[in-house]
Amino acid sequence: MTAISKRFTKSFAAGVAAATIAMVSMIAPAQAGGQISLNYNPSNARDAQMVQMGLGIYQIVNEIERNGGIRQRGNNNTAGVAQNGGGNFGVVHQEGRGHNGTVQQNGNSNSYGLFQFGRNTNAHVNQNGNGQSGLGLVFGW
Repeated sequence: MTAISKRFTKSFAAGVAAATIAMVSMIAPAQAGGQISLNYNPSNARDAQMVQMGLGIYQIVNEIERNGGIRQRGNNNTAGVAQNGGGNFGVVHQEGRGHNGTVQQNGNSNSYGLFQFGRNTNAHVNQNGNGQSGLGLVFGW
């Protein structure tokens, strides 16, 4: 990589980061209580396999049951995983307090990880169909 392309890459990355911060500050101004959510639903089979592999590693490390489960660290959290079909994996991971989260899967071979941090977040995911995957990160304050 030439020095010019390295500088361009660094400048471009800095510009994207600055624009993202500016947009987030306009969308979600600082306030007492709120949440921000980041969701990822792969658009191709290769990326879906990467999400499934990441969730598989999470499953092994955290000793989660074969079809999924709930991990909570904190107080006053509620969570649920409901599945209708075969080969599904759903997990709700909550750290903090006052979270409410569910993953509902209808179909076969779906996978989803919902991760909630901070406090007082509210997130509910529905997967309908076959072979879908995704991740949701929710941060509350």
